[in-house]
Amino acid sequence: MTTIQKLQPGKVWLVGAGPGDPELLTVKAARLIARADALVYDNLVGDGIVDLARNDARRIYAGKESSKHTMPQDAINQLLVDLAREGLSVVRLKGGDPFIFGRGGEELETLAASGVLFEVVPGVTAAAGCGAYSGFPLTHRDHAQAVTFVTGHLKDQSVNLDWSALARPNQTVVFYMGIGGAAEICRQMINHGLPSMTAAAVVRNGTLPDQHTLLGTLGTLPHLIAESGIKPPALIVVGSVVGLHEKLSWFEKS
Repeated sequence: MTTIQKLQPGKVWLVGAGPGDPELLTVKAARLIARADALVYDNLVGDGIVDLARNDARRIYAGKESSKHTMPQDAINQLLVDLAREGLSVVRLKGGDPFIFGRGGEELETLAASGVLFEVVPGVTAAAGCGAYSGFPLTHRDHAQAVTFVTGHLKDQSVNLDWSALARPNQTVVFYMGIGGAAEICRQMINHGLPSMTAAAVVRNGTLPDQHTLLGTLGTLPHLIAESGIKPPALIVVGSVVGLHEKLSWFEKS
């Protein structure tokens, strides 16, 4: 019989929870969640994933939603330090991958400055999960030779990006946290050279049972978003690979 060892006390594991579907967790992530003394988790981490924790584990919700933060980032950073200094094994659980728009780097900087031991466990980022479950190959020899992940929600609330680089042909661009700025995103992509008929889509709750994919173009997507009332969490995907949805979509048809 295999002996289940406890995790090292006084240490933090920064763990990617993937895009939503619990079965997309890495084996290492699932093992760490199941053995941790404390779990600090975000809004985009599903109940099915949190439920993998031990019954006696301390569970702390530190989620952030649009304009609604349960706990400021500085407080989360300090919480991780405090829990580790209590001698606990701590899993800091983030949706997707902690180093792709997950502020994981900021949290590790605090841990490093405080002398707290840590490890990082990558996860399936939302773009990869949403692309796979919506039938959008993020790269494809006939459509996209590059893929770019960009945040549509900057620290100063602007959407001031390198539009000339983002509007280049033969690539797929995925905007995280871009629903609120969708009209500006589409306008700028068109103004910087992409045709208004360029395929674009929104994927909400990607990889989850209620996933919804909204198909359009740069010219029509803002209106479709407003008409549908679609809300975060959602990604915007721009590029001709979106046009493969009808042929390659499998999840929403099942």
